[in-house]
Amino acid sequence: MERERELGVLGELARRTAAGHPGFAVIQGPDGIGKTALLHSHAADSRSLGLRVLETRAVGQPHPLGTVGALWKAMTSDVDSPPPSWRPMPADALRSRETLRGLLADWHEAVRAAAVRGPLLITVDDAHEADPESLRFLAHTTRGPAESPVLLVLARRIGSEWTALDEVMAQPPWLVVRPRPLTRSGIGRVARQLTGADGDARFQEDCLAATNGNPLLVTGLVTALREHGLALTGTSLDSASDHDLPAFRVRVARLLHRQPVLTIQTARAMAVLDGGADNEVCARLARADTTTFVRSQHALDCLGLVRSSPGADAWSFTHLAVRNAVLADMSAEHRAAMHGRAARLLYDSGAPAAQIAEHLLRSGVAADQPWARAVLREAARKETLQGSVSHAVRLLRPCAPEGAEDTWDPALVAELGIAESTVDTAASIRHLTSVWDRVSRPDLRLAALGALVGGLTRTGQVGRAVALLHQHRSATSGLGQVTASAQLLEAQLLMAATDNRDAYTELLRTAPLGLDLSGHTPGERALLAWRAVISVARMDRVPESLRAADTVLRRGTPTTDSPTSMATAASALMYADRPHEAEYVYRQLIDGTDTMFDQAYASLLALSAEAYERLGALDQALRSSAKALRKTRTARYTRHDALPLAVRLHVFLDQGDLAAATALASEIPDAGIDDAWQWNELLCARGRLRLARNEPEAALRDLVECGRRQRAWQRTNPAVSFWWYWAGQAHLSMGDRIAAVELGEWAVDLARPAGFLSTLGTGLELLAEAGCERDRPVLLEEAETVLTQTRAALVLARVRVARGRALQQAGHTEAARAVLRQGWEDTYALGARSLHATAHQSLVAAGARPRRAGSRRAGALTRSEQQVARLAAEGRSNAEIAESLFVTRRTVEAHLTSVYRKLGLSGRRELRGAMADRGKGITPARQETW
Repeated sequence: MERERELGVLGELARRTAAGHPGFAVIQGPDGIGKTALLHSHAADSRSLGLRVLETRAVGQPHPLGTVGALWKAMTSDVDSPPPSWRPMPADALRSRETLRGLLADWHEAVRAAAVRGPLLITVDDAHEADPESLRFLAHTTRGPAESPVLLVLARRIGSEWTALDEVMAQPPWLVVRPRPLTRSGIGRVARQLTGADGDARFQEDCLAATNGNPLLVTGLVTALREHGLALTGTSLDSASDHDLPAFRVRVARLLHRQPVLTIQTARAMAVLDGGADNEVCARLARADTTTFVRSQHALDCLGLVRSSPGADAWSFTHLAVRNAVLADMSAEHRAAMHGRAARLLYDSGAPAAQIAEHLLRSGVAADQPWARAVLREAARKETLQGSVSHAVRLLRPCAPEGAEDTWDPALVAELGIAESTVDTAASIRHLTSVWDRVSRPDLRLAALGALVGGLTRTGQVGRAVALLHQHRSATSGLGQVTASAQLLEAQLLMAATDNRDAYTELLRTAPLGLDLSGHTPGERALLAWRAVISVARMDRVPESLRAADTVLRRGTPTTDSPTSMATAASALMYADRPHEAEYVYRQLIDGTDTMFDQAYASLLALSAEAYERLGALDQALRSSAKALRKTRTARYTRHDALPLAVRLHVFLDQGDLAAATALASEIPDAGIDDAWQWNELLCARGRLRLARNEPEAALRDLVECGRRQRAWQRTNPAVSFWWYWAGQAHLSMGDRIAAVELGEWAVDLARPAGFLSTLGTGLELLAEAGCERDRPVLLEEAETVLTQTRAALVLARVRVARGRALQQAGHTEAARAVLRQGWEDTYALGARSLHATAHQSLVAAGARPRRAGSRRAGALTRSEQQVARLAAEGRSNAEIAESLFVTRRTVEAHLTSVYRKLGLSGRRELRGAMADRGKGITPARQETW
């Protein structure tokens, strides 16, 4: 491919030789550039011109004059008057000048005799591999009989040591042909020949960058993509490093194995360090001096394997797949050894601990040297501070190899056990049990004991955990800090128990839950926070619990107290129908806490999303829940993801976006819902979705199960979850008013004395719907009055719409219009489209005449649909839209389907026009006016 220029030059030499003139040429270039293919093509063209062709390859002929001898034999095998025949000579005999002079004369005579029969082409491939004596003979061929019709063409690797020929090649008879790398067009032609397709423009551009146009690498890469069934696109090339590409790997290895040992070592050193060190360190890893190392880098550049960074003395592989191929060419033992050496070299050069630690991990050996343990501990502490606890565990485990417990450093193993407490509870318990009582540092000892107590509790070993707590109290009874540390441990005990229902039940049956602590120390505040939230959830001593939560939040700060403790106190407020206060605390913690585990940060985001949803701030709830789920993969949801998922389902339903809710629910497998309390609210949201889809029986199953689980976890406060309201609606859909009334009365009876106003208003609403028609306006008026004292804007709007409808049915038309108008405006402002439509219909039924634009307008869409439609109209793909809005591709597809249906469109092409009309000032459907 793309060798027309080179073949033209060589063809001109062949024509001159056919006319009786000699010629001499060298095809020079890096391995893989196509020298052999060019040599064969030239030989075929020369035969068509009538030249006899003698071909040989220098590789595999190690004896003196081995390459020349092979050609000599071929020349003397079929001539009428044989010239001097080839006689193998021992190496000692070739040291004589007389002998060499005689052999050279015989060589010239053999060449002349072979040319007598007609023009002759002699080709030698891989001439750089020829023995030195043959190189000298070939170099002196130009000094043989003049005007013999012989064309001598050699192929050699660029940069190889070849002094004998280099001297002669500088003379005029010799012509140097340098094959050029493939261009984008040439890569397209190669791709078409191998796959039948050129590939897109970006693929050709990126393939050129990844291979430097080296034909061998281009062929290997295209073949590898074809074997994996990947299209020849830029996107496929981006993902090539994620696949094992044997066809490409073999070609990279073939190129490397043809190079000098130092060049191979340079490539391997670069692959191991991956640009993470300067040339001096990399050269030392390759066991080369810096000058030789840089020369080897240039050789790799010529091969198309590496490239230099513009304006910097730094090199990198042309593509990650090239680096992967170099690493794969090394044995596992060799790679591990090089990573170990790299770690030490980087340590000696003062590299960051995280970089050194990665090489220590990849070396696969225990960190038995003090410097290695120090590096791993430093890197692990930094990862822990950044919230990457799992990686911190990986860093620390080589410092405490199994089976070598006698050599363990108690402090280091304690750090490991603490880190493991959130990712591998069994290993954490094993490590901490063996060392916690031998840790000398008081703060680390307390942290280790806390992690051990938590791990034991989470695994149901409450007795052992409580015994350790008592042991700690006894051992520190004479110290001033005993009370504070014991309180912190008890708070951790309560927190850990929320991960195991049996442990939670046992602990609440035996542990004291006093709320009379002063809250002057972080330990008291942590214990108060957990006791308060547990008591509020159980409807136990609610006023005292709320005072305790207020004390925690008034006296604690994010710098002195654990964010978890303060968030727990805020949750007690949310469970007492004070979501606006809880949301303020969550936001302060999110914005003001620098150091927080990923999971703790995600939990805060989820809690803030729930608070926003309770307040009717639907857009904020969606944003917070999306951030909480940003690192979670679909179909890998855990209990930590349950709350943000539930919030999103509730919000979609609040917005009337049934398609988005259905799409999200379909991604949550039933098998993932275990006994953890975090799943309870998701069951509630899913039951609500099924109710919206007119599946009351299925809805009731989910909602009743949610209630059963809430009671099992002793979360009997109706403000914790409004499952009972939606269960009541499901009962009403099935005609069971008695069951609905029972649920409403249960909630009202608990909420009224506790002062839980949002819950009270919601319960009154349910009683109004389930009771007799004549009592409905009175109950709804009371509900509205109660809810106006809260921040529950969406619940208030829903009650106003219900009350307006009740007044209209009772014949109070003017009053109904006034109430419905307020509900209509509230639901529009909140973005509750479905409820807004209900209010609109009720207004019309009450004799009002609000104008509404035609449905084929962009304003007829929900906010979520408008966002998706706008991005789609801009040309974004579904995947890009999903990433931008923090939703799944299936949700985007559901939104687009709804958009096309509502706007009467056939696809994206028409969507651009519809959205453009909106930008020209066409009145949206949702901007109704009176």
